[in-house]
Amino acid sequence: MTTIQNLANAFLSIEPMTNKKLQKLCYYAKAWHLALYDENIVEEHFEAWIHGPVCRELYDKYKEHGKDIISEEIDSVDTSNDLMVFVQQIFDAYGHLSGDELEIITHREKPWIEARGDSEPLQSCKAIISEDTMKTYYKGKRSYAA
Repeated sequence: MTTIQNLANAFLSIEPMTNKKLQKLCYYAKAWHLALYDENIVEEHFEAWIHGPVCRELYDKYKEHGKDIISEEIDSVDTSNDLMVFVQQIFDAYGHLSGDELEIITHREKPWIEARGDSEPLQSCKAIISEDTMKTYYKGKRSYAA
């Protein structure tokens, strides 16, 4: 297991991006790691915010960037380790999409929808997205990831 910041640094070492896109890529890394390996890649949770899954710790770190590209220096990342290989696979699957496009996709998927419950579309929601739901839902989508 790694930290959310190590996971974010791995993605940022591939390409500078907005906080929104980074949030969604880290979410997909967590979800797919649960589905494929039955274990958590990070212990931090994702909440079902208006604009899709958000990790509060990661949001707080990069919120000053708003909708701009995260431009700060990141710690070096060992590109030979297993984390980087996995991150690259997630980036290959989702990295061509913008943060807005990733938001739209997450809004159509069960883990975010279930966590939002009866919340209105523009209503604030801090409900934690269930890791069990993430694991089950993305295990069912494994054929799409191959």
